[in-house]
Amino acid sequence: MNHDDHDHDHHHDHGHDHAQSELGPMALRVRALETVLTEKGYIDPAALDALIDTYQTRIGPRNGARVVAKAWTDAGFRDWLMRDASAAIASLGYTGRQGEHMVAVFNTPIQHNLVVCTLCSCYPWPVLGLPPTWYKSAPYRSRAVKDPRGVLADFGVSLPADTSIRVWDSTAEVRYLVIPQRPAGTEHLDEAGLADLVTRDSMIGTGLAVLPGSTTAVKPSGAPA
Repeated sequence: MNHDDHDHDHHHDHGHDHAQSELGPMALRVRALETVLTEKGYIDPAALDALIDTYQTRIGPRNGARVVAKAWTDAGFRDWLMRDASAAIASLGYTGRQGEHMVAVFNTPIQHNLVVCTLCSCYPWPVLGLPPTWYKSAPYRSRAVKDPRGVLADFGVSLPADTSIRVWDSTAEVRYLVIPQRPAGTEHLDEAGLADLVTRDSMIGTGLAVLPGSTTAVKPSGAPA
């Protein structure tokens, strides 16, 4: 769906708190418990943060990166991913709750895809790990629909003016995985090397694949210098 005719018909029946507060009752209980355990010396906040970061930015997204790299190198897998992303992803061993009904959307030179969950924070855990804090925030959830180009600019992504942006709204029934464009000059890389170029944000749509040997995102064709 294009962002200006965004579909708000959701069926979120999985118990998320849709209140205005950033933290629901469960999150508040978890925070309170963490505070008590920290005060008693049972947990080390720094170690806990490191553990969370591992699952949020390393282990989980590495699964998705492998899916993307295989789609870049294997035409048959790419076609399967287009037809039935759930089955194609499951064939690599990435299954489980929050990833039962997957749809892969492919970036092209003329269309960029951006994923949001406007009512809560539906997110494909098996391929992306834990959702980042900003993904769950009210500002991102509202602005991604109203001003997707501005949101991308906030993330440092500047697209050509003639590139359309399509916003996909995750629900309890469907979750999306963005397949970013493969960077030029990567023909010599195998799947493992290509997976290193795929970031979590590029699979949400708030980022792009990175250039080989760097952490610099690929500049879209026609983007301003």
